[in-house]
Amino acid sequence: MNKQLNEKYLRSFLHGFSSLSNIRQNGPQIITKGEGIYVFDDSGQRYLEANSGLWNAVLGFSDSTAIDAALSQFEAISSYHTFFGRNSIAAIELAELLSNSSPLPGGRIFFTNSGSEANDTAIKMAWMVQRSRGEKGRRKILARRGGYHGTTVMGANLTGRDYNRVFGMPFGDVRFTDCPHYWRYGFDGETESEFLERIISNLIQLIELEGPETVAALIAEPVLGAGGVIVPPEQYFPKVREVLDRYKILLIADEVITGLGRTGTLWGSEKFSVDPDIITTSKCVTAGYYPVGAAMPSAEITAELDKASSDLDEFPHGFTTAGNPVGCAIGLAVVNKIVNGGVFSNLVEVIPHFQKRLNEFNNHPHVGEVRGVGLMGAIEVVKNRDKKLPFDPSYDVSENLAQAGYREGIIIRPIGNAVLFAPPFIINKNQVDELFDAFSRALNTTLDRVG
Repeated sequence: MNKQLNEKYLRSFLHGFSSLSNIRQNGPQIITKGEGIYVFDDSGQRYLEANSGLWNAVLGFSDSTAIDAALSQFEAISSYHTFFGRNSIAAIELAELLSNSSPLPGGRIFFTNSGSEANDTAIKMAWMVQRSRGEKGRRKILARRGGYHGTTVMGANLTGRDYNRVFGMPFGDVRFTDCPHYWRYGFDGETESEFLERIISNLIQLIELEGPETVAALIAEPVLGAGGVIVPPEQYFPKVREVLDRYKILLIADEVITGLGRTGTLWGSEKFSVDPDIITTSKCVTAGYYPVGAAMPSAEITAELDKASSDLDEFPHGFTTAGNPVGCAIGLAVVNKIVNGGVFSNLVEVIPHFQKRLNEFNNHPHVGEVRGVGLMGAIEVVKNRDKKLPFDPSYDVSENLAQAGYREGIIIRPIGNAVLFAPPFIINKNQVDELFDAFSRALNTTLDRVG
């Protein structure tokens, strides 16, 4: 970066989820161009973007279909709202496409600007429905330790990560239940089936302790994404659903990451038999080319929202730029390309090779666990495999791995002691090999340094 730009940067820009001290010391990484699944920095260095940006750039960084859709809509009408019954053709068409592809047929689509806003919206829907049912005391929301649901006040409050304590979270009517990560939280000698029974029993105890009549909903990702690609045990969600039905608690599936293909099925809810009342999604809807999210209630919940809204003569919630015509036009092009244009077929074809290469690290002496599903995976790096003992935190092994990845021409994401992989849906088998060959070199370099 040239000196003048660096001075402007340090003077004016505040990063999210970044080490501000490291940036002041080393400067930022400036990305200037994208081609397919690759991005380039201001020195011309090329990187295979193995995390699709932030899970969202599933069509890569130069998709002409999305770009053409944006340009065409900009020339027609570039900005409008969806309040007071007004709408655009693009928003109507995208809503229809999402509704038809959803595992919740018959529900209507409420657009937002992000996944965080979609999750906030789903919580308000749950409260509104429970109140309309005569259950106005049902205010509490259950979430899971290790889960991630966004950075708005409610989204962050539902996120079971320790860093939110700096904001005084969690607060209010949010309660946390177990993270379904058997490798990390299973007891010595406990089978996965026994672990599942234990955490389901804990969920029941939590609901009974809080009072079932006070609980409105549980929110859960089919796969905990930012929590480290945590795949639940088999039958986890059917058992959770059984408990929630018993206590008349709604289930919100946060598919901001897993919606539209990441798990190898179009929806993660289908992959793991989630059976939700409301689905939220965002990242893949526009492949990162525009901020669009959506809350997708079932037909039953949609009807109940209609009923609840009739007393007010409106649904009292919305966002100024949600349903923007350009965003929806891009979304229409992207979702069509995923569902009908061969991208999902490519994804399904590549997944076995991706998972094969990922699982080749299973026998590495410093890999504690390899986990993944579809086109997402994580590798947990440990000092002692048998004892699941991590490296000393001062070494920051996953961050060092990510830095070694940069030097090998790949961008991977560090989370705790793990690194994550979630490449664009358009990746091919040769590029999968390129990714994991580079990661293997980065892993060896990193472990050589720690001794």
